[in-house]
Order: sequence, then C-alpha cells, then structure tokens
Amino acid sequence: MNIPITITRLEEIYDNYDAFILDQWGVIHDGNKGYLNAIQCVEKLYSKKKILTIISNSSRKKEETIMRLPNLGFQSAHFHEVMTSGEMIWLSLKNKNNSEVKNLGKRCFHIYDQTKNEGEIFQKGLEKYIFVKNIEDADFILGCTPFFEKAVVDYIPLLNVAKEKDLLFVCANPDFESLEKKSNSLTFCMGTIAELYNSLGGKTFLLGKPSIEIYKKTFEELKNIKKSKILAIGDSLFHDIKGALNFGVDSLLITSTGIHNDFFDNENPSWKTSNNSLKKLGIKPTYVCKELFF
Repeated sequence: MNIPITITRLEEIYDNYDAFILDQWGVIHDGNKGYLNAIQCVEKLYSKKKILTIISNSSRKKEETIMRLPNLGFQSAHFHEVMTSGEMIWLSLKNKNNSEVKNLGKRCFHIYDQTKNEGEIFQKGLEKYIFVKNIEDADFILGCTPFFEKAVVDYIPLLNVAKEKDLLFVCANPDFESLEKKSNSLTFCMGTIAELYNSLGGKTFLLGKPSIEIYKKTFEELKNIKKSKILAIGDSLFHDIKGALNFGVDSLLITSTGIHNDFFDNENPSWKTSNNSLKKLGIKPTYVCKELFF
C-alpha cells in the first residue's frame, strides 16, 4: 500500500470525489459545538453539489442525531443521509433481521448513561423486550454508553457472569474511545467493554464501523455512485479508516482534533513522521490532514 498523502486542505482533492462520508466526534464537532472550519467546509461542499453523508458510531438513533445537528452549527438539509451504529442496532433488534439476533430471548440487560434519558429514548419501539435490572435475569446485553463513574475493570464481574450464562453482547457503539471536550482527554466507549468481553471469551455483535453493513445501509439509495468517487473522513484508524478499507473507498484521517492527535506533529502532520506504534497497526488512510478545512 502506498504511503498516505499529506494535504493541508480538502480543496486540494475534493473534485476527485462525488460523495463524502463524514464522522462526527473529532471531525465535524467536539460533542458540544461544531468546529468552525468543518462547518464552513460542509457548506462549501454542499454548494459544490457534493453528496454528504454522516456515518457515526454513536449509540444515538438516527432521528435524534439529525435533530441535534443545528445545535452544533450544521444544517440538516445539507446531508443526504445520516446513519448511526445505534440506529443499525435498534433496527436489528426491532426487526430481528440479522441471524445473530433472530433467536435472542426477550430479557435485556441495558447499559446506558443513567444520568440522561438515553435508555428511555432507545427502548422506545422495542416493547417486545423486557428490560431487566439484574444480569442474572438477562438473555442478552445491550451496551450503549458506559456508566461514567466506572472504570473499564469495574465491568469484569458483570461480564464474567454474562460469559457464564453465554449471553450475547449487542454493542450499539463500537468505538473504543472518544475525546472528551471538558477534560481534553480520552474517555472509553462501549467498544472497549465489548472488546473486553471478547477477551474473556464472550460473544459480541455490532453493526457500526468498521462493519461494512452500516456503509451498505447508508448508500442503499446511492448505488449509482462509484466507490472510486467516495471519500470517507474520520479520526479513528480502527473504525473510520478500517471501515473505509472494508467498504472499498478512499479515506482521509484527521489528526489534530481526534483520538490519534498525540501520534502526530499537528503543525505538519505526516504519516512518515507519525508514531511508529500507529504504523504497526497496518491500517493506512489514503490521505492525512490536520483538520477538516476547505
């Protein structure tokens, strides 16, 4: 594979593509507000008649994500499609259209942020399931957002019980970590807990990035676009870039505002000078850029 090309702005390459896949956190916003350059970039691409989509590993459902965009500084109408990992999992549980969930029992142990109404929103429409409070009573686990007062190791006792019961871990957010705006530090996501369960011998199920399924769903109505004319933009090698490789499209890694920012000299980001531990992963983007800037 060729060495990724460093660019300083999207204007250098945008005309090579007809459609763009954008990640959320670390690419277009920080969780609280949109990056000014990213907002302007989206507006510019839209004015150039480019097709814009968002593919996010957020555990939020699609409608909730779309409604939130204006508060972050973006116009929802600029995006042809928005798809989230949470929406994919919700649809799968509702319709039981995947072999992995077709024979699931009804009793679900749901992990979510209990300081918000996240659980109530996600469970709406899933009335066929019984949401239990004790892992001992569960037929499967649904993981959306970790309890923020807990550390990763705090989940081991729960996961050990789940493993003994041979429970499937349905993961609504496969991301390992995200950049927390308030502390400017990385915080773990549900994907880390799912990976821990895997390491203990447990079974997991996900439909978000890097799974090809979320890309197929997003481009159901855009099948006429050649993959050679699609560019995926993200900040995670494990999810955005690997997902783009799985789907067969070019990719752009954002370095300064995302989870790999410590691995690059962000005054002059370059794959050649990036941290060796990153190179050893064997996951290479097509391009590298400091930020989403037109």
